[in-house]
Amino acid sequence: MTDPNRPNDDAAAQSGEPVVSKPYIMPDDPEEGSVEALTKEAAEARDKMLRTLAEMENLRKRTAKEVADARAYGITGFARDILDIADNLQRALDAVPEEMKASADPALKAFIEGVELTERSLLNTLEKNGVKKFDPSGEKFNPNFQQAMYEVPDASVPAGTVVQVVQAGFMIGERVLRPALVGVSKGGAKAAPAADVTI
Repeated sequence: MTDPNRPNDDAAAQSGEPVVSKPYIMPDDPEEGSVEALTKEAAEARDKMLRTLAEMENLRKRTAKEVADARAYGITGFARDILDIADNLQRALDAVPEEMKASADPALKAFIEGVELTERSLLNTLEKNGVKKFDPSGEKFNPNFQQAMYEVPDASVPAGTVVQVVQAGFMIGERVLRPALVGVSKGGAKAAPAADVTI
């Protein structure tokens, strides 16, 4: 079973000419400078890739921070509204004089204890959700955390010291939810300046 169209290899071998298959055709020789062009293109692609990776990493970090902030500070509006309830409970307790609390009948004592328990429970619930009450009595006035309502002439403490707290302040995480309303001393000795440290 031979192919009649196929040339006879024996005939070619007998004629003494070598049998040559189709020659291998080389691809076109690369152009001058193409290695440099490819190197430059690869460097540009690598630079774009690195920039994109850096941008994606920054986006991931920013998104993670926004999610954490949303978790920590998402209840800010609700917490501000709840502070009115806490203030009213405190006002109710402050309205009853101490001597009346001591000599009150059992029903009034139970009522006062119920209001105190409710206030404690409310403050504990706020604290579980990141809202903490702070009382700056005796501290140096700090306008970032307190709001001065009036000055009190008191020579026994340094000027600028919080001597009265009208309304307690609240923090949510690291932020001020509500500044404390305070009375600040005036006329006392100046607070000692921080020691100047030289190296």
